Amino acid sequence: MELGSPGAAPGGVSVSAVLPAGGSGERLGGATPKQFCAVQGRPLVSYAVRAMERISWISDVIVVVSPENTETMKTIIEKYGHKKVTVVKGGITRHRSIFNGLKVFAENEFSSHLLQKPEVVIIHDAVRPFVEEDIVAKVVMAAKEHGAAGAIRPLVSTVIASAADGCLDHSLERARYRASEMPQAFLFDTIYEAYQQCTDYDLDYGTECLHLVLKYCKTNAKLVEGTADLWKVTYKRDLYAADSIIKDNLSQQVCVTTNVKETLAQVGFLLPESLKSQIKAHLDISENNYFSIGMEDLTMIKKFARETKKKNILVYGLLIQCKDPLLLQETVNSAAALIMALIKDRNPELIGQLLVA
Repeated sequence: MELGSPGAAPGGVSVSAVLPAGGSGERLGGATPKQFCAVQGRPLVSYAVRAMERISWISDVIVVVSPENTETMKTIIEKYGHKKVTVVKGGITRHRSIFNGLKVFAENEFSSHLLQKPEVVIIHDAVRPFVEEDIVAKVVMAAKEHGAAGAIRPLVSTVIASAADGCLDHSLERARYRASEMPQAFLFDTIYEAYQQCTDYDLDYGTECLHLVLKYCKTNAKLVEGTADLWKVTYKRDLYAADSIIKDNLSQQVCVTTNVKETLAQVGFLLPESLKSQIKAHLDISENNYFSIGMEDLTMIKKFARETKKKNILVYGLLIQCKDPLLLQETVNSAAALIMALIKDRNPELIGQLLVA
């Protein structure tokens, strides 16, 4: 999927997004902050940025990182061709970082030039890579009407409170409570006013933006039921889950390019038929580009594969040989099985190689 085509924002308001990405990743373990950990060869933060970029009506995406990671983030933006992105140095806490992100729309010292102040601003964690346009649109619409809105999910576990002696004090009725998730959206002037009035204690120890606008602006946020894929990558096991989900999503974005001529045109029908029950594959058929494979062609495929790998696109060569028309279906089934194995495994060591079905 490419960047969305230009379109109007929900409710006709101007919208920008702030993505705090300054965490140290202590709970994840390891030296690399989780937002910069590679998942399927791409940093986690890049997926979150791409999710916002694909929404055509989001004007600017502000990524807030710790000062020591500013150049790392700029390198990621350049490498993956991100647009509409401004990198901002964060503060020592989450709230201070978000505040810095908001300031690029209001205070000259935080940006070489002021960005156009949006009517609604989205706040979304850089380590929540699976957000879809539908839920973003819902919280934006709710924020326009109510001043603030946030995605929520049912609690998975019962929340209990312990007494001073370490014994159970009381438990909460799970049906009455919800887990606060992202994205959240706010009228810009409302959230900015809340941060301007915020005490140092709230800036240093608070974690919930919806609470700030309630406390300082008397704005009661609308809660929007979110989807199951809004979870946050926190622990190492979450990286493995994210890897699996992203690999599965990538498996739905497949383009099979084939050269067909004469009777082999049947491949153009048989191959997608064999694949469609397992994946959504687009088959690009070029009938006027038939050629025999030689060493020069193999070198060209390898060179092309190395270049596309930089954009997280893996290219493999597959030669479908069948001299007996009666065995064509069997050969195509074998080719489909090879394609599925390549898609599911995404082995970068095999890019540019010519496999034979």
